[in-house]
Amino acid sequence: MADASDKFKQDFVTEKRKASDRKLKIGIIGTGWIAECHMDSYKKQKDVEITAGADLIPGKAQAFFKKYGMKNVRCYPSHKEMLDSEELDAVSVCTYNKTHAECTVYALNKGVNVLLEKPMCVTLDEAAAICRAEKASGKVLSIGFQPRFDGNMQEIKKIVESGKLGKVYYIQTGGGRRRGIPTPFGTSFISKDTGCIGALGDIGCYSLDMVLNAVGYPKPLTVTGYKSDFFGKNPANYPKHPEYAEIFGVDDFAAAFIRLEGGIILDFRIAWAMNMDTPGDTVILGTKGGLRIPSTECWNGSVGGNMKLYHEVAGTQCETVIPLVETVPFERLFDFKIRSFLDAVIYGDPVAVPSSQIIINQAIIDGINRSSELGKEIEINIPEIS
Repeated sequence: MADASDKFKQDFVTEKRKASDRKLKIGIIGTGWIAECHMDSYKKQKDVEITAGADLIPGKAQAFFKKYGMKNVRCYPSHKEMLDSEELDAVSVCTYNKTHAECTVYALNKGVNVLLEKPMCVTLDEAAAICRAEKASGKVLSIGFQPRFDGNMQEIKKIVESGKLGKVYYIQTGGGRRRGIPTPFGTSFISKDTGCIGALGDIGCYSLDMVLNAVGYPKPLTVTGYKSDFFGKNPANYPKHPEYAEIFGVDDFAAAFIRLEGGIILDFRIAWAMNMDTPGDTVILGTKGGLRIPSTECWNGSVGGNMKLYHEVAGTQCETVIPLVETVPFERLFDFKIRSFLDAVIYGDPVAVPSSQIIINQAIIDGINRSSELGKEIEINIPEIS
């Protein structure tokens, strides 16, 4: 099967294009764990040079680049100081969820292209501000959803677009971990002051993207949302750091019932921790057929087994097994994500994960949050970007 990753299989810089006369100057904003994934991929590219980095924690950026043996990278205590002092072509924004929007908007306003890690941000208002800055700047902005490059995710979209399901009217999706609150890297994911949203933003955005991308990203109309923190607030779940229970200020479980344009109902749930191995398979129901996408036990944007298409042939009910597409390791998906961003900057290629789609993803996440806090169904209105 031909997919978006094929063009990268021989070399990350396609041989059909003339090599760039100069290397793109790249800055890294935020030097935590996810920045390591960006760095590992950037180092494989032939047409980039990491020239600057920024981190709020004193000495963290310096230690980060020292680990990679990079002695000439200039380090700054904030994204503003870095962007005010450097002439950069692009930045990776790898900061806390809370600061995604401010870092991205500032970079775009400075005329710098941005690869923004997921989730896009925290609120719909922030997402709209990012999109306005992107439009005004004319620069490239791509959101870091590397599962888009997985062949099985692309297969889901192909099946829907083939018309085999007919008109899609109902989607059940989500994912979860029996015990998977992300604290090996400290408390940045679970603190209200830094993470702001928990499982909902961390892995929920992937789950939403899997199905929304398949059906063409219809806009949400209303949402009834729920979230909880029963596991995150339990000290027993942190044997080595019981104090984390006091710090925990986000959701570890969320669920929602969402009405989308086109008469589609989206039934969604996501979990960092629960008393179950999975909240269920993803199901896409249409007037001509149904598609079952097996879940995984530790959901991170993948497919748990062969998919199955339920349909009729000459009046007989049939089931067609769709074998898993051979996929690549996580780090290779990251390579594809980085390369696609660079190609958009250098050659003007279409952005792989555009903000025009992910603002819809963020609107749903924001709507679930607000509905849960209000305890009622709410309307979702995505502002026009001008």
